[in-house]
Amino acid sequence: MSGKRVVVVGASSGLGRCLGVGLAQRGSRVGLLARRQEMLESAVEEAGDGAVAIQCDVTDERGCKEAIERAASELGGIDAVVYSTAVGELRRIEDLDSATWHRVFATNVVGASTVTAAAFPYLQESSGMMAYLTSVSASMTAPWPGLASYTVTKAALDRLVEAWRSEHPEVGFTQLIVGECTGGDGDGASQFTSSWDLELAGEMYPMWTARGLLTEMLMNVEDFVDAVGGLLQAGSSMAVPTVAMTPRRPI
Repeated sequence: MSGKRVVVVGASSGLGRCLGVGLAQRGSRVGLLARRQEMLESAVEEAGDGAVAIQCDVTDERGCKEAIERAASELGGIDAVVYSTAVGELRRIEDLDSATWHRVFATNVVGASTVTAAAFPYLQESSGMMAYLTSVSASMTAPWPGLASYTVTKAALDRLVEAWRSEHPEVGFTQLIVGECTGGDGDGASQFTSSWDLELAGEMYPMWTARGLLTEMLMNVEDFVDAVGGLLQAGSSMAVPTVAMTPRRPI
């Protein structure tokens, strides 16, 4: 990954942070973008000299454009962008109100397109690529009970990526289907479930396991970073439309 100029959106915690820090440690120059500046700065300390922290709210169109412009300036251009930002409400589908649907779509789908539009001129210039973390729940398994807003928006994200690819084949657009992963330590641990109702999660968990949606198999996060790094290193000329990175599921 030496010399690759990469922007990771959603890099303050979870897989996004693991990717941003890991790619920088592997030789990339990385722009770490997210809303939480303090967490970004601690990620930069962990990543080393090859990383820069840039505050970015993906639901703010103007802010996204300014953040991407700053990243391009700091890195000397952009070869690749990874969109890892996502929110997932745990609620029964009948309890999802319109405000929640709008909020989840704004982050998981509209934000992805907003970031893509901002980065697009730089990716055209570098013949670069854009990768999006999507989910097994959108394409490889049945929907997970309680996670309807997440599953539906991730399915919409898949189609969004296909739409960008259809109109602009000169840039490599890749869907990264991600399964269960170990996550990192500290802020590298996933905060996806931090706002969940634990009582409802306790009701849903037996359904997830009984239906084979959740297993004890986990993908190692360092292997995940290596795989994504290899994909980004290949660039748009070798960009694969869809890559599934999941633990081996029981037969």
